[in-house]
Amino acid sequence: MNRIAVFFSMIACFGLATGAMAGDFDGSKPLLVSVARIFECTPVEGCRDVSAENVGLPQFLKIDFTKKSIRPARNGEDIPDTPIERSERIDGKLMLQGAEDGYGNLKDGLGWTLTISEDTGQVVLTASGDQVAFVVFGACLPL
Repeated sequence: MNRIAVFFSMIACFGLATGAMAGDFDGSKPLLVSVARIFECTPVEGCRDVSAENVGLPQFLKIDFTKKSIRPARNGEDIPDTPIERSERIDGKLMLQGAEDGYGNLKDGLGWTLTISEDTGQVVLTASGDQVAFVVFGACLPL
């Protein structure tokens, strides 16, 4: 088989696989999210690349649509579940939203939106609070 035929065969197989997986990211199955890159933004310093550890975000998260919650994927991490207060499917994206009070007596509450591409499983999480915003890029897999 020549290279062109192999190339088109691979594209056809990829298209079939993508179509078969499209239902995996529509909120019907629990998901494992991997955090790939995080930016922290403030009005004074602008945006900078930070690690998940630096901002207290687990590297892996589980989304449970039945319980309407997001939690650390590893048991024993001292981070409470985050309730999903709203979800909506728009233009091939599943959008989840909520708000967090933060820790203790600190004024560190924030609102967030997590968007999942129903075609690819790519994730973008945005969160904002008092003079700070976060943009998180990642990807998810069905559990």
